[in-house]
Amino acid sequence: MLLWAVAAVALLLAAAAWYRAGRLARKHEALNQSYWELRYDFTRLRSQVARLDPETEEPEAPPPPPGQVAFVPLSSMKKKG
Repeated sequence: MLLWAVAAVALLLAAAAWYRAGRLARKHEALNQSYWELRYDFTRLRSQVARLDPETEEPEAPPPPPGQVAFVPLSSMKKKG
C-alpha cells in the first residue's frame, strides 16, 4: 500500500513539473518575441533619427595608416609553384 502511495505522489509531482515546464516555455517564448520586437523597433527608430539629424551619426572607424595592411586574403599567401 505504501508503494502505491509513493507512486501516486511521484506521478502528481511529475504532472505538476510537466505543467510548470510548459508554462515556463510559453513565458520564455513570449519574452524572446518581445526582445526581438524591441530590437527591431530600436533599429527602425535609430535609422529614422539618423535620417532626421545626419550630424548625430556615429563616426566611421579611421582608415589604417598608409603602408599598414589591415586584411590579407589567404589566397595571396598560397605557395606558387
